[in-house]
Amino acid sequence: MKYSIQFSDAIHIIAYIEIYKGTDVLSSEMIARSVETNPANVRKIMSQLKKSGLIITQIGKPNPTLAKRPEEITLLDIYKSIEGNTNLIQVDPKTNPDCIVGANIQDVLNEKYDELQKKVEEEMNGITLDSLVHKIAKLEIEKRPENEPVLKNFL
Repeated sequence: MKYSIQFSDAIHIIAYIEIYKGTDVLSSEMIARSVETNPANVRKIMSQLKKSGLIITQIGKPNPTLAKRPEEITLLDIYKSIEGNTNLIQVDPKTNPDCIVGANIQDVLNEKYDELQKKVEEEMNGITLDSLVHKIAKLEIEKRPENEPVLKNFL
């Protein structure tokens, strides 16, 4: 199964933007510290999120904002902004056409992988940024109750 670090990072970045909105910790450098990546990677991902209409940014101003309400942004929206129409699971194109399995496995797996892709996309479409941020806030308060005043609006 293909796993996209960029997809995971994009979710992290967009959740960070929502939680830290209106603060002075929204530079790509600060976000990169949270994601544990480099600022250039954050800017690249944010560019993709901006092109997809999920965030709004301004050149020279470290103040990205969501372009939609968190309950209107789904994991599928974020995934498609990063991966386009790439399937989560992909068939190996290099198989031996002279082998019984190699000659037929791609067709068999493509059909099954398409079914799985549809199911996964349906699930992703039901998971909103709002629900993720809510869970992040809840977990953080359980770990560090002193952060409740900062996160109470996300509960």
